[in-house]
Amino acid sequence: MEHDIPCGSGSEEVRFQGEPSPDLASLLQFKVYRRRWFILLVLCLLNCSNAMLWLTFAPVADEFARVLDVSLDQINWLSLVYMIVAIPLSFVSTWMLDTWGLRLTLILGAWLNMLGSVLRFVGVLHVMPPPRRFPLVMAGQVVCAVAQPLVIFSPTKLAGVWFPQQQRATANMIASMSNPLGVLFANILSPLIAGSWFGDLSTLLLVYAVPATVVCFLATVGIRDSAPPTPPSASAETSNSEPFLQGIRLLLRNRAYLLLMICFGSAVAIFTCFSTLLEQILCVKEYTNDFAGLCGALFILCGVVGAAGLGFYVDRTRKFTEVTKVNMCLSSLGCTAFAVFSQLRGQKVLVAAVCSLFGLFGFSAYPVAMELSVECSYPVGEATSAGLIFIAGQVLSVVYMVILQALTKPLADSPRSVCAEGGTLSWRVPVLVMAGLWCLGTCVFVCFFHTEYKRLRAEEEAGGKTHTTHISTIAQTLDTSHTPDTTDIPNPSHTANTTHTLDTRHNPSDTQVNSHTLNPSHTLNPSHTANTTHTANTTHTLDTTDRPNPSDTLHTTHISSMSHMLNISGTLDPPNTLA
Repeated sequence: MEHDIPCGSGSEEVRFQGEPSPDLASLLQFKVYRRRWFILLVLCLLNCSNAMLWLTFAPVADEFARVLDVSLDQINWLSLVYMIVAIPLSFVSTWMLDTWGLRLTLILGAWLNMLGSVLRFVGVLHVMPPPRRFPLVMAGQVVCAVAQPLVIFSPTKLAGVWFPQQQRATANMIASMSNPLGVLFANILSPLIAGSWFGDLSTLLLVYAVPATVVCFLATVGIRDSAPPTPPSASAETSNSEPFLQGIRLLLRNRAYLLLMICFGSAVAIFTCFSTLLEQILCVKEYTNDFAGLCGALFILCGVVGAAGLGFYVDRTRKFTEVTKVNMCLSSLGCTAFAVFSQLRGQKVLVAAVCSLFGLFGFSAYPVAMELSVECSYPVGEATSAGLIFIAGQVLSVVYMVILQALTKPLADSPRSVCAEGGTLSWRVPVLVMAGLWCLGTCVFVCFFHTEYKRLRAEEEAGGKTHTTHISTIAQTLDTSHTPDTTDIPNPSHTANTTHTLDTRHNPSDTQVNSHTLNPSHTLNPSHTANTTHTANTTHTLDTTDRPNPSDTLHTTHISSMSHMLNISGTLDPPNTLA
């Protein structure tokens, strides 16, 4: 890299050759704020709480069906309503995130999440007549479902707006994996509380309402800004996201994005079906609710562990496409193995192992795929690109759930089943279809998906422009130091104590070794002292017998090694200009 910068009327030419040193790059880094971790914490708690509310009933579906006196299909609708509500509201939520910002969107989502959880709890109180219980629980579930797209689209937006480039994938991973962590807690808490001596429906729903209320308070009081005062990265600084409708049009014309949306949307749908139907699939083969909850917990826990490792890995390597393809291939093996071993009796170790592997390779790819969606669709807004994939996942979830339930067959005689009365169904064909859909999506994605990383490329270009701008600013700041004053001889008392080491190759008769001389009217602010070590190869031709003359030209022909070692704790204020 070479920059020629004119420096004032003295017609001095300063030429920077070579790449900028790491120390100069560190000087020009963007600022980040510690409050970003609090916002990330609130989003994680909110995402986790919403997922717990979604999957409250699935791990103990037969028990809830008995207590509420409804069918298993009606209990399944308590989970399906999340997907149905999310489809139309996802477009609104995406628009809100890109238009209103994170703060208002998260606060609204927190309040809806809390109100829905309280309404569910009120609906199952003993004072409530039995015919009204299920409708009120469903109403509360609908309110929680409205909050879901407001929350689940936020991780990518938060990572892009608040976190620097080297932390984005990790932040996205942490926020995204808090949702399956909520599913993990639901798989543990629901069977644990429902099966205990003190457990009943009202106790269980009260336990889920408490964290929703706490996170609502934290979001309302603690989140003050949608974006930091200064951007954390070049893409955030130069971000000029397309308008919402224009962004949708661009995405629908982006071949790579459409392929990712369909293939990974299908994967999200299969995750949803797996989590919702796991207990019903296993109970037929004599596996209890506690064991089904354990398998669901292992599925999520291994996914969170895998996502943590992948988040750190892609933050350093930027191999979004390679990681997603490898994980989808490995998870297809786990899904196929589950379809086989879940139909065998007495194979708890194998069933638990394949659930763990499916989660380790499948769930862990989710945050990486969300980052990949932003990379292949930039400059479309983060919420829009991640949101359409989620919408595709919800649409396909409804379709897959209907298809899988339609493919089940009642079992007339299954004495060893532990399912609730009327819930003994054969899931052999549905689980094979589920594995086939996963493998089909994996094959299409691996063979046909290719993209460039548009956001990273834009950041590199913006970073180069920002670097050039900073160099120009520094040169202008030092401009007048190279134009000798025609009235004053340089005074040693005005010499900058800057530790300039000049490797000057003068004629022995040239005795003047000049550090940049400060004009008496300009002083260095102590808080911004330039503690520098410039190493310059210069050829100075100075008349040491006469006072400086305006016609005397200081020719700096070459600064060969721009190894500035600029350890500057602050930025030079305009009045503290080196002259």
